[in-house]
Amino acid sequence: MKIFWLGFGLTTFGLAIVGAVLPLLPTVPFLLLSAFAFARSSERLHGWLLSHQIFGPPIQGWRKDGAISRRSKVIASLSIMLTFAVSLWMQLKTPILLIQFVTLCAVALFIWTRPEGRPSKAGKDHQADPASHT
Repeated sequence: MKIFWLGFGLTTFGLAIVGAVLPLLPTVPFLLLSAFAFARSSERLHGWLLSHQIFGPPIQGWRKDGAISRRSKVIASLSIMLTFAVSLWMQLKTPILLIQFVTLCAVALFIWTRPEGRPSKAGKDHQADPASHT
């Protein structure tokens, strides 16, 4: 099973990296999945991911407070709007647009109702606690 979780973790981490570059692919959900998988397959990768300067704070903020940074909320909202704009541009059928609109609104509502966490002294979105590898 460790091989499965390691492969899953590496795959979702790769998708998180791609999501950091492409606006339509989410980053943090894939990071959370990576942390989950690495916790079951590799203590070393799990520890590295949680203590990473860039990838660690969003994971720790979510684990501690269910928090999503303001920057991530704005980026997610822009991605949601871009996704719907592309669908309109592609002239998708009205039922598909309605389903997509309702779904995207629900996602946006979920994102914006999450806490934002406390900014750290270094100006990061969340305080990173390297001791908290839960």
